[in-house]
Amino acid sequence: MIIFPAIDLYGGQAVRLLHGDYDKMTVYSSDPLSVAADFSASGATHIHLVDLEGAKSGETPNIDTISKIVKTYGLFAEVGGGIRSMQTVDKYIGAGVSRVILGTAAVTDEDFLRAAVKKHGDKIAVGVDIKDGNVAIKGWTERSRFAAMDFCRKMESIGVANIICTDISRDGAMRGANHELYREMAKELLLKITASGGVSSLDDVKKLASLGIYGAIIGKAYYTGAIDLKEALEVSK
Repeated sequence: MIIFPAIDLYGGQAVRLLHGDYDKMTVYSSDPLSVAADFSASGATHIHLVDLEGAKSGETPNIDTISKIVKTYGLFAEVGGGIRSMQTVDKYIGAGVSRVILGTAAVTDEDFLRAAVKKHGDKIAVGVDIKDGNVAIKGWTERSRFAAMDFCRKMESIGVANIICTDISRDGAMRGANHELYREMAKELLLKITASGGVSSLDDVKKLASLGIYGAIIGKAYYTGAIDLKEALEVSK
């Protein structure tokens, strides 16, 4: 299982939100490149990046920072946050990003999703953010009409290869990952599944790895010291 240590960017800083709430933001570092350096030094080969400002605006205000991280440390980088047009997808891939994550746009603009998958193949992933059983959109503020598993099966049919699945109720709460959710997904779907939200201990990492899923994102637990990244990388093998 691949470990994706995460950097959420806002105002050029590495931050974390609780349950996606911008009013509950904690700044962990004013130097995201130094955080990426620590990831690399610990042995990480992949990184998960979110432009929280882009999620609001649909622009790419942190693309220079993201590009520097990618080019300096050579990490496989996946990026999400307000990616709503092919121009933005192309811009990120042109900046060296390995995979672009579509969230709300994957739910609300199927034509765009299909076009992006046709053009870029497995460089396109879809974020499946789950709130009360349905896919949430628009920064987790609205529930869509799609039940989570139905939406995932639709993604399979479109040709999406990777999904990043977040149980919103667990995100940033240090309550542990929703193992039953990921177990069901691994059993029912052919998609490569990355678990996000609530991964808060080495035991979490071990359990997720035992499910045979593709990846796990480690965010707040890294910044608080609850998970040692070197150890997480070791137990995820």
